[in-house]
Amino acid sequence: MAENKSKNIVWHESRVDRASRNEIFKQSGATLWFTGLSGSGKSTLAFTLEHLLIQKGYNSYVLDGDNIRHGLNNNLGFSDSDREENIRRVGEVSKLFADSGMIVLSSFISPFEKDRHQVRDIHQQDELPFIEVFIDTPIAICEERDPKNLYVKARRGEIKNFTGIDSPYEIPENPELVILPSASPEKSAESIFTYLIDQNILQAID
Repeated sequence: MAENKSKNIVWHESRVDRASRNEIFKQSGATLWFTGLSGSGKSTLAFTLEHLLIQKGYNSYVLDGDNIRHGLNNNLGFSDSDREENIRRVGEVSKLFADSGMIVLSSFISPFEKDRHQVRDIHQQDELPFIEVFIDTPIAICEERDPKNLYVKARRGEIKNFTGIDSPYEIPENPELVILPSASPEKSAESIFTYLIDQNILQAID
């Protein structure tokens, strides 16, 4: 956990409690954390699920790894310490989104188990649902897809600290959901939607 260097600060409670937000939005705020190798299909699935949820009348938003590095985290590189800070910041933002009543879909390689545990912990401390979704796509398939030509560049030594090549990816120990590459994004999104209904995170909308 990062040291809090801010002093003389006080948390201000909202006049709108979580139960009221849940009743209005017909959903409980939650974070779905999509983790997997580059090219595994994390972002494609997250945006497909976001579209499905919005179509059905729920509130959802994707926090995407590349998008976040265009702004909030554009001062971070890909060293182990920068990756840790990247995930810490996104975990805190995800928690705020979830607390607001949003279904936040966070799509990040997040290669290190301890960083994912930290994000889970900050959600659990505030009694917010945290659902880890492991996109279990083997590296051979990711390299075959390679939509951004990142693996090609990493193999040539043009990209350092690339996950799966010269930086490790630690497979999640106990994810809530595992998505296999044989399932289409649409079918996977439907199965996650069903899971959210079954877990009472989504309520039926008339």
